[in-house]
Amino acid sequence: MNWTDEGIVLSARKHGEHSVIVNLLTAEHGRHAGLVRGGAGKRAQGLYQAGNGVRATWRARLEDHLGNYTCELTRAVAAEWLDDPLRLAGLSAACAVAEAALPEREPHPGLYRRLIAFIDGLGDADWLEAYVRWERDLLTDMGFGLDLSACAATGALEELAYVSPRSGRAVSLSGGADYRDKLFALPAFLLDDPAAAASNESGTAIADGLRLTGHFLEQYAFGHHRSGVPPARTRLVARVKAMHTAHTISGG
Repeated sequence: MNWTDEGIVLSARKHGEHSVIVNLLTAEHGRHAGLVRGGAGKRAQGLYQAGNGVRATWRARLEDHLGNYTCELTRAVAAEWLDDPLRLAGLSAACAVAEAALPEREPHPGLYRRLIAFIDGLGDADWLEAYVRWERDLLTDMGFGLDLSACAATGALEELAYVSPRSGRAVSLSGGADYRDKLFALPAFLLDDPAAAASNESGTAIADGLRLTGHFLEQYAFGHHRSGVPPARTRLVARVKAMHTAHTISGG
């Protein structure tokens, strides 16, 4: 058994003295693991960093075996952001969430392309909004998509301001007036028409978005994991909160 595919490194964990088990999100074969012999050596140092692009060949005697990878680096993404801890944290979080949420060997070509798009846009000013949209798209691809098209309570299409933590459906300002303390805030950047948002974006919008997608990821994607939420995502959320706090204190 063998195949060759384009992939994004999600993680690499040492196996024995010289080898690593590498998890990739591939274009055609989904999240797929394989053993890289010699992957822990100096020659391979830097190749198997989360977010890097590779061209991988997988070989195994039987289809259900772990198999072996031979990988060629196509883009050293992680190295591009070594001097930007926040963006590097975002890259690590996106890869960790994909690894924890996606079932192994189940193709998700659309989600692969969206992760590539997120990586390509890391240099943009709105990359944190793109990160939250990436998590929203992951939920959709897994069959747990949020319904932000209309108010669940009134059917209204305007002034959508909240999301129900139970149904994942949007709720308008008037529809959620009596329950707003129990609802998630809905950032405008998650709406197809941002102008239809109930209010202008504030410095809390990213944190609100992460809280929203995080709730449904915990409920539907990470619930079967003993470790729960990936630490890389937790670190990103902490950095975003610290950034917002510092911005608020400085009066920015």
